[in-house]
Amino acid sequence: MEVGDTETIKINILKKNMPVNATNDKFGWIAPDFNLLDVSGKKLSLNEISGSNGTVIAFICNHCPYVIAIAERLSKEAKELSKLSINTIAIMSNDVTQYPDDSYKNMKLFAKKYDFLFPYLFDESQEVAKQYGAVCTPDIFGFNNKKLLSYRGRIDSGVMKSNNQKIDRELYNAMVKIKNDGIGPDKQLNSFGCSIKWKSVSYTHLRAHET
Repeated sequence: MEVGDTETIKINILKKNMPVNATNDKFGWIAPDFNLLDVSGKKLSLNEISGSNGTVIAFICNHCPYVIAIAERLSKEAKELSKLSINTIAIMSNDVTQYPDDSYKNMKLFAKKYDFLFPYLFDESQEVAKQYGAVCTPDIFGFNNKKLLSYRGRIDSGVMKSNNQKIDRELYNAMVKIKNDGIGPDKQLNSFGCSIKWKSVSYTHLRAHET
């Protein structure tokens, strides 16, 4: 292996692990339907599990520290939103071959650990993530009762903070506004997290040399 190749690999590995921001510059598009395997073992479609007053779709995974930091809060907010007939759906789209911590088996354990009472779906083909334009975990989309995108932002102001610290409930407040007005708030702050681990990666895989 040439020195230049080694440097390229180092740079690309760093890029792969850098946190990224979701963008929220386009609103009003209709949530594409899907039919994905849930941790319950059933295949579920968006039409089956969307909420009558709105739906939150969160692209997450099991291993990302940004997801782990907000998982408990996501679980709690989902329970509160469900009282308003706003349903939450989580989707895992990472390549599980490269990241076995995100396997379907581990998805079941993750959902149980954080008491997810909402669907946690496996997007094995990654087509759903591509349709939605998801780029990171967590990447959170809020839709109104007509399934029109009205929010794309953070769960709250906590990011990596302790669950005991006072935080602004940005997702919850946005979804209440969407329920009441049909549109999201003017101010929305981008979600921040690890990039989705795509199967068709552009970086080079480093393999051990055979002797």
